[in-house]
Amino acid sequence: MVSGAIPFLLFGCMKLTATTLRAPMMALFGSDARTSELCRLAVRSLPAHQYLWPRLGAGGWPMMTLYPRTERKDLMRREASIVLVLSMAVTPSAAPEDWPEWRGKGRLGVWYEDGILDEFPDDGLEVQWRTPIGSGYAGPAVADGRVFVTDFTPTERNQGFERILCLREETGEILWEHAWEVDYTGLQLVYAIGPRATPTVDGDRVHVLGAMGRLVSLKVETGEVLWEKDFVRDYEAAVPVWGMTSAPLVDGERVIALAGGERNAKVVALHRDTGRELWRALSSDWEPGYSQPIIFEPGGKRLLMIWHPRALSVLDPVTGAVIWEEPFIVSMGMTVSTPILSGRHLFVSSFYDGARMWKLAEDSSSATLLWESSGQSEVKSDKIHTLLNTAVIQGDYLYGIDSYGQLRCLELETGKRVWESMEVTGEKQRWVAAWFVKNGDRYFINNDRGELIIAKFSPEGFHELSRTQLIEPTSPTVRRRELGAVQWSHPAYANRHIIARNDKEILRASLAK
Repeated sequence: MVSGAIPFLLFGCMKLTATTLRAPMMALFGSDARTSELCRLAVRSLPAHQYLWPRLGAGGWPMMTLYPRTERKDLMRREASIVLVLSMAVTPSAAPEDWPEWRGKGRLGVWYEDGILDEFPDDGLEVQWRTPIGSGYAGPAVADGRVFVTDFTPTERNQGFERILCLREETGEILWEHAWEVDYTGLQLVYAIGPRATPTVDGDRVHVLGAMGRLVSLKVETGEVLWEKDFVRDYEAAVPVWGMTSAPLVDGERVIALAGGERNAKVVALHRDTGRELWRALSSDWEPGYSQPIIFEPGGKRLLMIWHPRALSVLDPVTGAVIWEEPFIVSMGMTVSTPILSGRHLFVSSFYDGARMWKLAEDSSSATLLWESSGQSEVKSDKIHTLLNTAVIQGDYLYGIDSYGQLRCLELETGKRVWESMEVTGEKQRWVAAWFVKNGDRYFINNDRGELIIAKFSPEGFHELSRTQLIEPTSPTVRRRELGAVQWSHPAYANRHIIARNDKEILRASLAK
C-alpha cells in the first residue's frame, strides 16, 4: 500500500491503455515539493467515476492504477487507463504479493517477491500447516489472506462431488466450501480424480471450472454462488477425454473461458457479475484442447491468445473478433502448455507435434514462423516436445522439459539444441514433467517427484543451487514410474511461502530467509 509516510518519487504517468476512458497522457518527474503538489493535484482532478489503486507492478515497482469507480471492489483487474509508475527513492523492494490465478499474476510464471531463501534447510522446509483435502490436479490460488483450491470426493463408480474450498492463508482453517455432483463417465478413468483448472480470484469473487465443464462464480467472503454455467448443458460442449482444464481468465467485466461449445462457442466471454454471454468465438469443429487463455500486450496492443488443436488464434479480448490465426494441427487435442511471449518471440509446444516459434510483426498484426519441430516422433525429437511443462525464454535461449523428462536449452532464433540434462526430473519416462517459476535471476522448479529445486539456466548448462522434498506424489499414472505415482499440480508462491497440494492434503511452507 502507498502511505504518506513513504517517500515516493513520481517519475512517470506513461501508459495509456484505455479505450473506455478519455484521460490525457501526463509525465511528472522529480521528488521535490512541486512534484508532490502535482501528484495531489493529479489525484484531485480525477473525475468522480475514476479512482486510483496502489499495487505492485512488474519487476517489483510500486504502481498506481486508474480504474473506473464502478470497479472499485475489483482490485485485480486490468488497467483501465493511465498507469502512474511510482518508485521509492531507494532501491525498490518487492513487497509480499498474492498468487490469484494460474501461474500467478498475468499467468506469466514470475514471482516478484524478495527476501526469499537461497538454499533449503538440511532438514527440509518449515511447514506452517497441513489441511486434509480430496484428490485433484488443480493448483491453489491465493488472494487477500485466503487460499482457494478444488478437489473431488468419489461416491460410486465414476460419480462423486467436486468442491471448492476457501482456507485461511495463515492457518489452513477451512472458512467455507461449496460442492456439486459430478459424473466422470467419458473421461480417461485413470486420470478421473478431480478438477484440473486453478481457481481465478477476481476481487470479491472467485471463478472455478470443474473437470466436466461446470463454471461457478462465488463470493470470496462467504462462498455464496453468484452464477454458474454448465458448458455441456448451456453450450452443448463435448468434454474432451482428459476433462476441462482451462482456468477462466478475467479481463475487465469479462470472464473468458474455453467452453468447447457448439455454434462457434469454442471460447466465450461471460459478464463477471451475471454470467450473461458477451461474445463467443471460434468454430466448434474440433475439441477445445487443454491450454490456458492468456492476454499479451506487445507494443501496447492487447492480444488474447487461444491455443487449440487446430490453430493458435489471436483475438480481440473486448469483442472476440479474430485478429489473426496461425494453423497448427495438434494430435490427440494435446495443446496443454501455456503460450509464452518474449519481446516479439511467440512460442507453443505440444507432445506429439513438437514446437513452433513465431516472430510478431512490429504492429503485432501478424506473425512469421521462425522454426518448427521436424516430424511427429516424441521419442526422437530434434527440438522440444513439451507436455505439462511451460517453457521459459531467457535472453537468446529457450529452456523447457522435453517429452521424456529432458531439460533442454535451444537457441531462440533457430531452435538448435544447445544441451540437455536429466538432472531436474531424474527419470527418463513418457510425460515426466516439471514446472518453472522465475524469481529474480533463478528459478523455483517443482518436478513431478514432489521435489522443489532452486536453479539457474544458462547456455553453459543447468546449475542446481538447492533441492528438497516438498510433498508426496500421490496421483496415478498409466506409465511406469519409480515412485509409483506423480505430482502433477502447479503450486502457488505467495507472501514468501509456497502452497502445494496432492490428493491427500494441501500445505503451506515458508520460503523466507
